[in-house]
Amino acid sequence: MSAAPAGGNLRRAFLTVCAMSATVMQALDTTIANVALPYMQGSLSASLDQINWVLTSYIVAAAIMTAPVGWLADRFGRKKLFILCVAGFTVASLLCALAQNIEQMVLFRLLQGMFGAALVPLSQSVMLDSYPPEQRASAMAVWGMGVMLGPIMGPTLGGWLTDQYSWHWVFLINVPIGIVTVLGLIAFMDETKSREELRFDWFGFIALAVGIGSLQLMLDRGEQVGWFESNEIIAEAIISVVGFYYFFAHSLTTREPFIRFAIFRDRNFISGCIFMVVIGVMLFSTMALVTPFMQNMLGYPIVTAGWLLASRGVGTLLSMFAVGRLAKYVEPRYLVLTGVILMAGTLHTMIGFTADTSQHTIVASAIIQGFGLGFIFVPLNTVAFSSLPPHLRTDGTAILTLVRNVASSVGISYVIANLTSGTTVMRSQLAEFITVFNDALRAPDLARFVDINTEQGKALVDQILTQQAMFIAYGNDFKLLMWLAIAATPFVFVIGKIRGKQPAGGAPSHAAMD
Repeated sequence: MSAAPAGGNLRRAFLTVCAMSATVMQALDTTIANVALPYMQGSLSASLDQINWVLTSYIVAAAIMTAPVGWLADRFGRKKLFILCVAGFTVASLLCALAQNIEQMVLFRLLQGMFGAALVPLSQSVMLDSYPPEQRASAMAVWGMGVMLGPIMGPTLGGWLTDQYSWHWVFLINVPIGIVTVLGLIAFMDETKSREELRFDWFGFIALAVGIGSLQLMLDRGEQVGWFESNEIIAEAIISVVGFYYFFAHSLTTREPFIRFAIFRDRNFISGCIFMVVIGVMLFSTMALVTPFMQNMLGYPIVTAGWLLASRGVGTLLSMFAVGRLAKYVEPRYLVLTGVILMAGTLHTMIGFTADTSQHTIVASAIIQGFGLGFIFVPLNTVAFSSLPPHLRTDGTAILTLVRNVASSVGISYVIANLTSGTTVMRSQLAEFITVFNDALRAPDLARFVDINTEQGKALVDQILTQQAMFIAYGNDFKLLMWLAIAATPFVFVIGKIRGKQPAGGAPSHAAMD
């Protein structure tokens, strides 16, 4: 059954704008608040550990509430759920801006994450159902702009709003967008049939919520508390494993599981999930590395770093326009392969970033990398649903979103932990060469500036060692991501090959997947 609007192309265009605005709001809020945290900390009189819960609460709530989106849409109707979630997200954003203390802020961010969890999967399913099969690649290109550009532009927009106005505007900016979106959905979106006979699998949901919530807490808090040296992290890891065990044991033995596992019998959906892991790790891990690299290592102010980072969004934007057209003539697997190769190539370039790296080099690498991300993201979101039955589509969008979010959390946590430990290891190795017997240190040109026999000289050498160790550690992280991209290349051929052309009327005639 299709939920496509019946009012023609104009109505569909308005619905597309509404779906896109919901996507952009949620995608922006994954990163926009990060740069405002120091300002919030002072305004709300919070400690460093407390203010980090502003991010953690949102991430955990969104992760837990993504999974039941498919069931909720089937039970109550997609339109009702979409409007409720956009309205709830808007109200929660307003409450965040008006928060008077850290307790209120964390509570309102929890609400924002709960309501925001459904926005991306619902907007994607609306877009898929609104367009005929031959136009879905172009529709996914438009929708993907919001998903990909939101996190990239978040730090830039957040930094500018905080600098020009105050941190409150990081949340207030959602209010007018949310109001317009709600009104648009009421006017232009058709309702799907609600299935009142559905019963909620509470045990499966609670087990999955415990597993996902504990995992997200562990990944988000690990770096702050020393990973498995902390009893908190050990406890969260154990609770997560137990939660997932009971979820799978229950779901595989019950008649009506919380998540319909029939979705995983589709080869193309499985290949979409595999590469969504790659996208989650690549997009967010590189952002987590490049932003502090430009600020801390190259000394760029936040606004400059934000604009340089935004150049990746330009590449993504260009590629999504191109892919929407190329998808009609080129098999998705070859588009994805092109994207993976571009990603691996730019990451290889980033391994060599140093203090002398020019802005031109950074921008060029970012644009090409963004181009590669677009070549992966759009075909995957088209192919993953190409052979999935329509009644499983909302479940599929929720699972795909959940996979991307968990993968991004795992990727960020690992590369940041690897950066910290790698800096320590590299510094200790470099320090072994700092002795009075090292001829290089006694060279006349260097000895004029650095004398390791003085306290000032030792302090300067210590600073140089730490800086160089961090450059090496950043390079090793970029190398790790490069090898991940290379390792993902063979999985390109798991993606089904689309045979046959789509008729002009929209439904596939004899299209099949190899």
